[in-house]
Amino acid sequence: MSKEYDLVVLGGGTGGYVAAIRASQLGMQVAIVEKGELGGTCLHRGCIPSKSLLRSAEVFKQTKEANEFGVETDGVTLNFPKVQERKNRIITTLHQGVQGLMKKGKIDVYEGFGRILGPSIFSPMPGTISIEYANGDENTMLVPKNVLIATGSKPKSLPGLEMDGEIIMSSDEALQMETLPSSIMIVGGGVIGVEWASMLSDFGVDVTVIEYLDHILPTEDEAVAKEIEKQLKKKGVHFVKGAKVMPDTLQRDSGVQVEAEINNTNKTFSAERMLVSVGREAFTSNIGLQNTDIIVDKGVIQTNEFYQTKESQIYAIGDVIGGMQLAHVASHEGIVAVEHMANENPLPLNYDTIPSCIYSNPEAASVGLTEKQAAGQGFDVKIGKFPFQAIGKALVHGEADGFVKIIADKDTDDLLGVHMVGPHVTDMISEAGLAKVLDATPWEMAHSVHPHPTLSEVMGEAAMAVEGNQIHG
Repeated sequence: MSKEYDLVVLGGGTGGYVAAIRASQLGMQVAIVEKGELGGTCLHRGCIPSKSLLRSAEVFKQTKEANEFGVETDGVTLNFPKVQERKNRIITTLHQGVQGLMKKGKIDVYEGFGRILGPSIFSPMPGTISIEYANGDENTMLVPKNVLIATGSKPKSLPGLEMDGEIIMSSDEALQMETLPSSIMIVGGGVIGVEWASMLSDFGVDVTVIEYLDHILPTEDEAVAKEIEKQLKKKGVHFVKGAKVMPDTLQRDSGVQVEAEINNTNKTFSAERMLVSVGREAFTSNIGLQNTDIIVDKGVIQTNEFYQTKESQIYAIGDVIGGMQLAHVASHEGIVAVEHMANENPLPLNYDTIPSCIYSNPEAASVGLTEKQAAGQGFDVKIGKFPFQAIGKALVHGEADGFVKIIADKDTDDLLGVHMVGPHVTDMISEAGLAKVLDATPWEMAHSVHPHPTLSEVMGEAAMAVEGNQIHG
């Protein structure tokens, strides 16, 4: 059986289904091929479930500390199965919502594994999609005018630290834990590792983070990374930096034990479980790229600024092309790709204006260049930094750690970057993102009146601090 479409999307994750919706809005006949469940990693194994667990951990921690607010809460306990039940309900609700959006947009969804075919009787160009079904049914052939590859990524593994899903886990398996371990070793101090360290520590787990570099959160501004480490240490998280894990020393008896080389000395670490969090790798295998002229370099598909591959009728977005590897980035890449297919003349994405977030406790968020990146690009910078400690609403909330740091070009006053760590900064970063989109200067940000008392006042104060004119500091 074969069927023709204007667009077939390989992968029904956030980037894929958003692109499909936009294509439907533009009048295209669209199909999605998804081997798992609509919503992909973000909905089922990433953004949503992890943030649900983080929220439960935050509530547990706040409840235990409620005495500070005059609320007596002796004997607080954690029911982790209920934590997981809540997470699963949220996923189910959102999954049903995505399914409803597919019906609304009259988007056909094929539940199977899609593979790109080369030129054949169906088409003189590569791009026909062959769908294989788990139940062994005969393959379906989809013949599209355009293909969008949105197959996402999967957790990286380390040779010798192969994951068994129980004792040694990736974040995928960790999200399914039925009980919490008493202790855990997290290999990798990037964003995912830090979020898990924060969450599990708030749940009462003894956490050790082992990082190969001499600092955690290598993509963040150094001041933010140091503040996150400082606050997590206060919770009891142990950080071991500049450490090379030695997989050949791994033992799994009664938990997990491994040695790490630190300053030419081996040290042994042990815990009930291990979480390997060393990044993600693009899912490009076995999807038929060898049947095309598509270029794959360093594991990711190469595209132009509108996400066209070397095969002009085939586009690719999201984690599979590398880049920022964020759900909201994939969504907007998908919109640009689809609008380009439809000759809508979209503007290319400016990645310097896209915020990124870390949902640890405290949170962190950023947009634009770090101080180190700005200096490396030759900018003479001026910096405004303002602490939450001087913001009334932060003291009222009982969350006054952290700061906002604004980086500007001393010569032109252009806004180069905004970096935040503290309460609810993942919500507040959108103001900085809009400022970047509009090419606002710190002076203009400072003259946007922020209501009192709010956490957002920290933005105005940090903007004024760029010129040393902050009021409350």
